Amino acid sequence: MPHTIDAAEDRPDTGTGEGWVELGSRAELRELLGEPWPLVIDKVHDRLTDEDLEILARSSFCLLGTSDADGNCDVSPRGDAPGFTHVLAPGRIALPDRPGNRRGDSFHNILDNPRAGLLYLVPGGKQVLRINGRARILTDAPFFDAMAAGDGRRPALAIVLDIDEIYLHCPASLNRSGMWKPESWQAG
Repeated sequence: MPHTIDAAEDRPDTGTGEGWVELGSRAELRELLGEPWPLVIDKVHDRLTDEDLEILARSSFCLLGTSDADGNCDVSPRGDAPGFTHVLAPGRIALPDRPGNRRGDSFHNILDNPRAGLLYLVPGGKQVLRINGRARILTDAPFFDAMAAGDGRRPALAIVLDIDEIYLHCPASLNRSGMWKPESWQAG
């Protein structure tokens, strides 16, 4: 059953809650987490591999994380037919913009702060592909024709991401969530 918030708790308090123990440093965090396995560190790269390309070709959904100049964050869902992300080079990708709610939060943020992150999911798949980099917004480019939607319409805008970091996450979070198990889905 969801938690109901009453008027007295509609905003978080500005101090710590009673009984809270807040983490105070990176050293304390490392002590609690332990050292990462070398294999995990070695998995980080800055150019798309064959495995990354295969995930992008199958993915019909990603989450785009951006923040404005003040650090206010936004995460926006992006989706289209599988392979909607256009690979421009081993270190550069482009996402076509499709009609939506017209708020443009991600675009406003990119204009203020070009740092962006993407998480790609493949429905039913076990991989989560994370790509971080520097974004810019294009209003036209020769590759826009190749990004036309199923109805043949070219995008009005595209986000180009120059890749700084790529990382393939393990499937633990997807397994724990039961995300791809229909019997765990809640009607709503």
